[in-house]
Amino acid sequence: MHQIKVKSHLFDGFLAGWTACFALGVPVFWLFGSPPTAIRSATRLWVHGVLFGLKHIVGLNYVEKGRDLIPTEPCLIVCNHQSTWETLAFLVLFPDVAIVAKQELLRIPIIGWYMRKSPMIIIDRESGSKALKAMLNQSREALASGRSVLIFPEGTRMDGREPIRFKRGIELLYSKLGTPVLPVLVNSGKFWGPSPQSKRSGKVTVLYSSPIPSGMPAEQFIRKAEEQMEADLSILNELTDNIR
Repeated sequence: MHQIKVKSHLFDGFLAGWTACFALGVPVFWLFGSPPTAIRSATRLWVHGVLFGLKHIVGLNYVEKGRDLIPTEPCLIVCNHQSTWETLAFLVLFPDVAIVAKQELLRIPIIGWYMRKSPMIIIDRESGSKALKAMLNQSREALASGRSVLIFPEGTRMDGREPIRFKRGIELLYSKLGTPVLPVLVNSGKFWGPSPQSKRSGKVTVLYSSPIPSGMPAEQFIRKAEEQMEADLSILNELTDNIR
């Protein structure tokens, strides 16, 4: 346990220093009009550095399974949410992805600025129907520009043993966007817990599931997606348990 805490602290120090370097880019990008494509490239560079630090300091790497299932056209991606890891790694796994994120994340120094200018799909969860409308409109804009949209349908981090249940809003995106849905499962919670000192060595598995076509009734889609993701998550948990 002591070694885990030491490595976690070392990584946190590396993360702070690496992130501070990107503060230098803020005035430069601002001077040139904050071009979204360049800002997204810089953000991906930052994430590559974070993943490098996780691999070489903590000993935490990742592996992908089923990447050939990713649709060739922009799509709606739904992923279970277990830790901070997937909110970072997806910026590398899906270049130019537009992530649906809560407004509070904009308060993070430096990174909040990059998220706003990328732009990501930022919603105020307290505004009810206005948030849903803004999420839908921004998702349409992202898809029209060739960017896939990523949402964590559970709404918050969940334990990997709990049933997957979608929060309100996913059915609206599915029925209105008219695009295939790619379910993705991760087991990152086994290696990166809620505590800042809980980063463990190992290998996060990213499991891509069979895409769900558009055109289903919303309730049928929700039921199918939840059941499919639960089944795949069970398989993922079993694989992890057997390895360990």
